[in-house]
Amino acid sequence: MDMQEVRKTAKERMQGYCRVCPVCDGRVCAGETPGMGGCGTGSAFHNNMKSLKNIHVNMRLIHDVRDPEISCSILGLNLELPVLAAPIGGVSFNMGGKITEEQYDKAIVDGCKESGIIGCTGDGVPAFIHESGFKAISEAGGYGIPFIKPWEAKEFDEKLEKAAATNCSVIGMDIDAAGLITLAKMGRPVSPKGLQELKHVVDKVHAKGKKFILKGIMTVADARVAAEAGCDAIVVSNHGGRVLDHAMGVADVLPEIAQRVKGQLTVLADGGIRDGVDILKMLALGADAVLIGRPFSIAAVGGEAEGVKAYIEMLKGQLKSTMVLVGCPSVQETNMHLISIPKVY
Repeated sequence: MDMQEVRKTAKERMQGYCRVCPVCDGRVCAGETPGMGGCGTGSAFHNNMKSLKNIHVNMRLIHDVRDPEISCSILGLNLELPVLAAPIGGVSFNMGGKITEEQYDKAIVDGCKESGIIGCTGDGVPAFIHESGFKAISEAGGYGIPFIKPWEAKEFDEKLEKAAATNCSVIGMDIDAAGLITLAKMGRPVSPKGLQELKHVVDKVHAKGKKFILKGIMTVADARVAAEAGCDAIVVSNHGGRVLDHAMGVADVLPEIAQRVKGQLTVLADGGIRDGVDILKMLALGADAVLIGRPFSIAAVGGEAEGVKAYIEMLKGQLKSTMVLVGCPSVQETNMHLISIPKVY
């Protein structure tokens, strides 16, 4: 199965929910939530793309790099590629429902496992969204990262127990889902967390013997609070532009956040990443690894596990090729010298 076939099938199955555009930049799907678009004007989604597009890579070919190392280890997980499939749920109301939630989660988790990376699963309403994710991870022997939304204590605790029972080693919370339109419409709003409440959540996860990822950090201030609360990792993310219109692009805020907290916790980034060049850009800006969302959804809907594997193999080839062309021997040696950010006068 190749990506052309995957995208063709996805376009048929996601009709009315995602156009599977040649360039996935949020322009034609602005305001389409539920669906795959960004909220409001779609500017936050577009800003993710724009901030990455504005970064150039420095081609360099007088060197000895021929077979760069693209594997890495984060949070005790060995990955063949510094990529995680981002947590996304709601196949029926976001992606057209031509495959079930269980099929989708199984495709993400199994496809990632078979390709040597790791898939994350989402949370939401109705209950089968998180239940499908937990089931996929459990059936994969705990190989996956379940994300739980920032619910009130009782609901969070109940889902934490279920997530821990999957035998996973890492659990996440997508705090950037606070204020998510789809949940509010269903009468199940989620909310931000103060420092003490966040510490309490982190302590609960650690008490289960799991590491904790907090997704949805867009400022240095929040990154510092996450470190103070004891988080093991953060994801610099604006939730794919789906929660706050006119938010900054991730690539614009990542360098300062990474500079301030790297070494205290693992720094991941999620927003507008589409190919191997984008992965390198985010690593050069300070990320230890990246999460990718919408392209994995297209791969899973268009080809299930085989589609996911095809997309990952494409990313591996693109990242290796890019690293050769910029003279980078390993993903551990990426830094700002590989890229250029044009000055705006």
